[in-house]
Amino acid sequence: MSDLQTQFEQAVATSKTLTKKPSNDVLLQLYSLYKQATSGDVSGKRPGMLDPVGRAKYDAWSKLKGNSAEDAMQQYVNVIDDLKAKE
Repeated sequence: MSDLQTQFEQAVATSKTLTKKPSNDVLLQLYSLYKQATSGDVSGKRPGMLDPVGRAKYDAWSKLKGNSAEDAMQQYVNVIDDLKAKE
């Protein structure tokens, strides 16, 4: 397992133990980075108007289309490190 993969897994674990809840924008960013890192480019149909949360998640993930899993992992780690430093 690569060092980045290990850092990513630690960051995911850390995200669940943060004492301050991140803003919705940061949560969407973390969600989309996680999905890009673990699943690749967005797939499936965009949720309909009656699912605004699903649409927001889909749109956030869609903006990362073409980014590598490694890049998404590094960005995720950076965001978690920044959140941890602000606690």
